[in-house]
Amino acid sequence: MSRLLREPNIPDPDGFYQALIEAVQGLSPDEALAFSARLNLLLANHVGDREVLAEAIAAARKPD
Repeated sequence: MSRLLREPNIPDPDGFYQALIEAVQGLSPDEALAFSARLNLLLANHVGDREVLAEAIAAARKPD
C-alpha cells in the first residue's frame, strides 16, 4: 500500500508556486540549486518517514 500522498494537498497551489518563484528570484543558478537542496532537506526532515521519502524519490525519478 502506498503511503505517499499524491492527491493535491496544498491550499492555494498557485500562490505556493509563486512563493517558490519569488524565493529564487535574483539568485544565481548555483544559489537557486542550493536553495532547492536546502528546501528539500527541510521538507524531508519534516516528513521524517524513510519509506515515504524513498517512495517520493522513486516517483520523482519517473518523468510522468
